[in-house]
This record gives sequence, structure tokens and C-alpha cells, in this order.
Amino acid sequence: MPTTTPRTVEFLFDFVSPNAYLAWYPLKELVARTGAALEVTPVFLGGMHRLTGNAPPMVRDAEVKGKVAYGMLEMERFIAKHGFDKYRLHPQFPFNSVTLQRMLLAVEGDDRIRLVDALLPALWEQGVPVDDPQAIGAVLAGAGFDGQALFAATQDAAIKQALMDSTQAAVDRGAFGIPTFFVGAEMFFGKERLGQVEEELSRR
Repeated sequence: MPTTTPRTVEFLFDFVSPNAYLAWYPLKELVARTGAALEVTPVFLGGMHRLTGNAPPMVRDAEVKGKVAYGMLEMERFIAKHGFDKYRLHPQFPFNSVTLQRMLLAVEGDDRIRLVDALLPALWEQGVPVDDPQAIGAVLAGAGFDGQALFAATQDAAIKQALMDSTQAAVDRGAFGIPTFFVGAEMFFGKERLGQVEEELSRR
């Protein structure tokens, strides 16, 4: 489990979540504005769902009249507010993100943030195929990463175990979905909670 200082925002992150994309850029603005540090913790959302009994809203709330439609309305409002005119739902959604999450675990610190910066627009703006190693490799190379080494790392037993451990640790801390943020021991779920994250930072 990462050691999170009081002036750090920890982001439990999985590339498969469209809300991870939508939260990322306002979160980066928030930490820059407040002088806080940003720490990205890779987890596997599919594993979180299995461990907690959670499910994507369109599945979980499918039988609740009006709830899925309202969820989409809230997303549209968030997209409009932040000017995400390049955002597109990935054509393979929901895709298997385990390889990308292992890649993210294989790098640390600023490189982890750079990798998120490189892959999020490729996935959620350009729709780069997740199951095309050449396409993903081109994105990685363009961002200055050794794609061959990162793909190799995804088959490392220690990396595989680390992702499982990180996912279990997140659930043990109370997390059940993405995006989840921690400021110290305080947990916040959802992109709409970024204001509360900032308020928590202001008290520290």
C-alpha cells in the first residue's frame, strides 16, 4: 500500500473507466492549484467488482427507471463543464485493462503519471485498440517509453501479483469503484467529489 502524506491525493486508477479519464484532467489542475502531490495507484476494476459485488452502473441500475438516463445526463454535464470535446466512448468498452494496469505498475513516480497522460487520450479520444500491441506500442514509443520492455513486464509474476495485491488492498481500505481518491485516510468516490477533495486538502 502506498505511503500517502497529508498533502498528497492518491488516485486509485484503472484505464478502463471512462470516469478515470474525466477525472484525470480536473484532478491535475486541482493538485497544481493547491500545491499537493499526485500519486497514482493502479488497481484492476474488474477484480474490485468481483471482490465487492459491485457492477458498472449501466448493469447495476438497468432495472431502475430513469437512473441510467440520469447518470448519462450527469456525465454529459461534466463533459460540457470541463470542455471535453475530444472524449469518445471507446469502441471496445468495456475492454480488458489488465495488461495496461500491469504496465502502469511496472513504472513509478513521474513515469506513472506520464504513462497515464500518454494512454488516456489514445484510449478515450482516439479509440486506439486495446488488443493491438503495435498500436499501443506506438503510443508508448511516442511518449518515450520502451514498449517492448513494458509488454514483457506484464508477464512478470511479481507484477501480476502486485496488481492483485493492490486491488485487494484498495478493497480492504473501503474502495469499490473508480475513480476513488484518498487524502490521508479520507476516501472520496466519484469525479463529482473533487470539490470535497480540495476542501480536505485545504484543512491540512
